[in-house]
Amino acid sequence: MRHLYQIQAQVTTNPIPSMDPNLIAVKLIGVCASRASVRHGTLIFTHYLSSPNIFAYNAILKAFAQHNDWLSTLRYFNAQLVLPSAPDPDEYTFTSVLKACAGLAQEDEGRKVHCLVTKYGCHSNIFVRNSLVDLYFKVGCFEIAHNLFDEMTVRDVVSWNTLIFGLCLSGQVDKAQAVFDGMVERSLVSWSTMISGYAKVGDLKEARRLFEEMPERNVVSWNAMIAGYAQNEKYSDAVELFRRMQQVKGLAPNDVTLVSVLSACAHLGALDLGKWIDRFIRRRGIELGLFLGNALADMYAKCGCIEEAKGVFDKMHERDVISWSIIITGLAMNGHANEAFECFDKMVEHGVRPNDITFMGLLTACTHVGLVEKGLKYFDTMDHTYGIIPKIEHYGCVVDLLSRAGRLDEAEKLINSMPVEPNVIVWGALLGGCRIYKDIERGERVVRRILELESDHSGSYVYLANMYASLGRLDDAAKCRLRMRNNGVMKMPGCSWIEVDNVVYEFFMGDLSHPQSDKIFYMIRELRWKMKLAGYKPKTDLVVHNIDEEEKEDALSVHSEKLAIAFGLISTPEGTTIRIVKNLRVCNDCHDAIKIISKIVGREIVVRDRSRFHHFRDGRCSCNDYW
Repeated sequence: MRHLYQIQAQVTTNPIPSMDPNLIAVKLIGVCASRASVRHGTLIFTHYLSSPNIFAYNAILKAFAQHNDWLSTLRYFNAQLVLPSAPDPDEYTFTSVLKACAGLAQEDEGRKVHCLVTKYGCHSNIFVRNSLVDLYFKVGCFEIAHNLFDEMTVRDVVSWNTLIFGLCLSGQVDKAQAVFDGMVERSLVSWSTMISGYAKVGDLKEARRLFEEMPERNVVSWNAMIAGYAQNEKYSDAVELFRRMQQVKGLAPNDVTLVSVLSACAHLGALDLGKWIDRFIRRRGIELGLFLGNALADMYAKCGCIEEAKGVFDKMHERDVISWSIIITGLAMNGHANEAFECFDKMVEHGVRPNDITFMGLLTACTHVGLVEKGLKYFDTMDHTYGIIPKIEHYGCVVDLLSRAGRLDEAEKLINSMPVEPNVIVWGALLGGCRIYKDIERGERVVRRILELESDHSGSYVYLANMYASLGRLDDAAKCRLRMRNNGVMKMPGCSWIEVDNVVYEFFMGDLSHPQSDKIFYMIRELRWKMKLAGYKPKTDLVVHNIDEEEKEDALSVHSEKLAIAFGLISTPEGTTIRIVKNLRVCNDCHDAIKIISKIVGREIVVRDRSRFHHFRDGRCSCNDYW
């Protein structure tokens, strides 16, 4: 890019009289696009050219489309249509614009562009026709897409690839495989398309088989498989494959690769790898475009590094509603409710219209600090001010807010007044309030409703068993466990992840599979002794099995997050922050224990459970014991 700046400076200060500035601009914009510096390409188009020709328009539209900046693609195309001095669009214009419509899944916009394609006589062009087929497949108009494909008198390998992908999108993977098998010539794109198709329907085994059978692979092939894992929540597999990709000589990840891997890092809490990607982006001078910037900010927010997330947000030259929502939700998850509200006010001031995800972040912020009235106000604002119809997730969040505050009657009334049928999650939020405030009668009623919806809902059985045990009704607790076993209901096992030296380790309750189990359990015993000296008393009432007190204490000591913390303590230098990700809510005993551990070992311990972050430091937690 430094060389490009020098060349641009030369042609600007010493213009070549015989050379059309559009020709130079097209070349400069092309280089900017290849170096992921679309913003600079936009500046060249806007400020260097007084009257852009069709080649310049096509260059900037292609640059936007290459980097998935669909909104800018449509914005510049619409400007081209209305400006009197702008040239008429051609087949290259439409290829980029149709790609943007497909990326945004905007059927109406796509149909309008299709009309313009016909008006300007580009309907028979093979590139435009391929783009039209791709568009209609991606917006779910499968019949139109098939008809357009069947009408094609000439087809290339892209045409067949588009058909394969469309068949996969419509769930017809067997037909797609038949088309793929019948192709005389298969390009790398053909293989990658088929891999993406299998990944779309969740058949990762077949996707990986094809990936391994490929005669050669390029970055698109690797991206297809890595994205397939990330989209199907196989985050560890996505990271492992990325590690393997890094070992291939002459192959560098692009921004598409990095977005998928950052998504995996965000879910696993793999901060070290996420930081490496951040350094890689800066080292390569890759521009923080919308998608990459959002992915990086989301990774930091979901790893509990909210200041770093805000730093990425501040560096982004373009932000959309997702960018703002990531920061608002991140602040909420980390217990910074007031900052989340301030961020929302700034968002509105900047003219960005909030969406349903934004309000989920705001409601979550209210829930985590118990601001009931403010939460109800935001809930009301959704529909009355912004015309956003609350989804079932929003109702669940408000029910949770009311239930945590002990307003169980209001919570139940809200559920009964919902315009949509309440699901297990909504009833579960009320059940959580029943557990906190020991409302046994209501709790039993809610459990019956949950089991009507989902007969194998393990949480309901566990709630009843725990409730009976807390009342000393051990026989009823045992019967509940027996009923659970007889019905084949399995409780979701607690699982915790910790990243050490760029490797993510997974722990389950009582896990003995780790090679360093002896050292881990020795650390557990040492911590138990020190914790008791510090005044820790295990909450053995949480263990409903009919065993003696010592066995109950043993059971509590090997919860997955405690094993992960013990491993972190023996594997990292003193003073290092320990970061844990857990799939379930942190139990009361572990919460109390980790507060004491943080003081004993003199370290910050960050735990992300399924609803929020807990920053344990010097015997206290950032949630103030309200979670």
